[in-house]
Amino acid sequence: MLFLFAYGDIFGFFRAGLIEDVIAGEVSGMEITQVFLFAVSVYIAIASVMVFLTLVLTPRVDRWTNIVLPILYIGSIGASVIGEDWAYFYILSIVESALLLLIIWYAWTWPKQEGI
Repeated sequence: MLFLFAYGDIFGFFRAGLIEDVIAGEVSGMEITQVFLFAVSVYIAIASVMVFLTLVLTPRVDRWTNIVLPILYIGSIGASVIGEDWAYFYILSIVESALLLLIIWYAWTWPKQEGI
């Protein structure tokens, strides 16, 4: 997921005018502020930390975390493609969403342990 997020952002810099917009302090019509960068950092950090948390959370918490968070991420990915007209963005969004749906499916169907 993180490679797809990163490459989507990197590929975006090849689009005409994007670097100039970023230098001017704007991306996708949003002003680049400390709050914006903090929010994006939290968004990426959650995905990064989930790799570790999946190993250490209790099975019940792990199952629901791996169901709820991907739903939220799929929603944010869906919102980000509104108005988009570049094919690379669509393919990355589709692959990201497919991987998130697989995470949900595995979390939902993972065998339950006794007492959980």
